Amino acid sequence: MSVSARTSMPALGGAEWLNSGPLGPAELAGHVVVVNFWTLTCINWLRQEPYVRAWSRAYSDDGLIVVGVHTPEFSFEHALDRVRQATNERGIDYPVTVDNDYAIWRAFDNHYWPALYFVDAQGVIRDHHFGEGRYEQSERMIQRLLGVERELVSVAGHGVEAEADWDHLRTPETYLGYARGEHFASPGRIGFDERRTYELPPQGVRLGTWALAGVWTIGPESVVLAEAGGSITYRFHARDAHLVLARGPGPPIPFRVTLDGAAPGPAHGVDVDAEGHGLLRDARLYQLVRQRDEVRERTLEITFLEPGAGAYVFTFG
Repeated sequence: MSVSARTSMPALGGAEWLNSGPLGPAELAGHVVVVNFWTLTCINWLRQEPYVRAWSRAYSDDGLIVVGVHTPEFSFEHALDRVRQATNERGIDYPVTVDNDYAIWRAFDNHYWPALYFVDAQGVIRDHHFGEGRYEQSERMIQRLLGVERELVSVAGHGVEAEADWDHLRTPETYLGYARGEHFASPGRIGFDERRTYELPPQGVRLGTWALAGVWTIGPESVVLAEAGGSITYRFHARDAHLVLARGPGPPIPFRVTLDGAAPGPAHGVDVDAEGHGLLRDARLYQLVRQRDEVRERTLEITFLEPGAGAYVFTFG
């Protein structure tokens, strides 16, 4: 059943809760509730999150309860410690339930990260929104459900939470694992779930395509480096370039990013210094590039100095 056909909010029956005990009908009765589906590596959720935090803090005394539902996209996002770490890093102080088995996701018939559902004090879903944006309308809906009217909260995202530069964003997100991967430019046969040596195309990568160099295993979710020194090259047009990374057991993995063959300098992202050096510690989204002046087409290369790095999806902003 689609959410538009529902008259009441499904139960929030997550097995694990952060920042609160389980919230059932008794605990939520009489409250306006905003349910936010998220997953920790989603750039769209990261850019939305400053607004959700601000609403929770601005309207909690008026009777609002925000509940984050963490439903994982990638296998490593099932780890409770990783969800807890992401919650702390983002300063999330409202309740979060961990939906590893997708039970809440299915109960809402949800299909998107992020997704917002606005529930009135009688438990009826009155509105929903998928993806980023529409922040003023969403906050006005919260105010109407609470019966308050005042100035909207002031929100400014920083780092990976900053709003995208939509006017210059011309490259879509790109998955690397074979289950959803596309626009792969390395010549020769792709080896599924097997180690193979890949090379860059002789003519280089075209806009919106990517290639591997070195010994990699292409799996359903990610590409995993088998020998030190392997690289991924992508040609893109956007202010920001991000890459979701994870690693196997062992020490952190150093990497180096170049733009058009040189150190990124002032165009480095928050997870890279001006010389392009970064360190893969945690499984999360890494911001590799933020162009602070003219936004133009660039070639990004990331080289890992040790094996074991796994790359999942490029996203842009």
